[in-house]
Amino acid sequence: MATLAPTRAGVSASIVYLPPEKSKSCGTMFEFFTQTFPKIDACIWQERFDQGLVVDQAGMAVSPRAAYVPKQHLFYYRHVESEPRIPFYEVILYQDEHLVVADKPHFLPVTPSGRYLQETLLVRLKNKLGLPNLSPLHRLDRDTAGLVLFGVQPKERGAYQQMFHDRQVHKTYEAIAPYREDLALPMTYESRLEDSDIYMQMHEVGGKPNSRTQIALQSILPANPSGVRLASYELKPVTGKRHQLRVHMNALGIPILNDGIYPTLTPEQMVMTEADYAKPLQLLARRLEFVDPITKGKRVFESSRTLTALL
Repeated sequence: MATLAPTRAGVSASIVYLPPEKSKSCGTMFEFFTQTFPKIDACIWQERFDQGLVVDQAGMAVSPRAAYVPKQHLFYYRHVESEPRIPFYEVILYQDEHLVVADKPHFLPVTPSGRYLQETLLVRLKNKLGLPNLSPLHRLDRDTAGLVLFGVQPKERGAYQQMFHDRQVHKTYEAIAPYREDLALPMTYESRLEDSDIYMQMHEVGGKPNSRTQIALQSILPANPSGVRLASYELKPVTGKRHQLRVHMNALGIPILNDGIYPTLTPEQMVMTEADYAKPLQLLARRLEFVDPITKGKRVFESSRTLTALL
């Protein structure tokens, strides 16, 4: 088993094994990486080698011209050029030897992906707290604000993740969406969700339901300048399908305010403007409740954020 390389600026290394069968087609390390990861441009691999982002098990930089040596493990670090800065900041609500609870702002991804690396909640927290083994225990969309739970100890991660898998965590969300006088609330809405042919979107299909959400009306808001009457809703997901809350609210004819995916997919802006930042998705992961599988004590955490439509 290969020893994991240390994090760099909060970024964990990816591990790759060099198999014997590749030795005939790869004369150098550069050839191996470009052949093994064809979706990553060769110039990106050249930059990673030049910046010492490909290392061996001793942490020494590997030369792109080094001869291919099979049956060894190497590590490489991601690097993003011209990464956009997210001008909003997380709040650490709680920290102990087991957990870190962060209150995430809108627009900030939880984990590195695509063009986001340093500007992610995980990497920010690793750098801020000096906890290289920190790991998110559940998902939260980049568009959604609110509570994200992180595990501190790798050996405890499985117990916490199992807690989410077994639906032993009670989640409460708050959303702002159009008001429908004819909608009988509170209600439990359920449907079957699957990936659609449209990138990013989930859709409802026939068959046995695999998603369930409890929906309640919290308050009716004054009509906005366009005459649309909005309301505040409490959403409690019983299941945890991707985009479940957004799909269910849209299916009821009350899509969450400023949703750029439902009902219509809006391409993500490569460069966000102040106008884009002024319209965050009005969805907040408000509350988490569970019995801690490690300490056996009851845990209750609540976001300190307020949705902008309520300000």
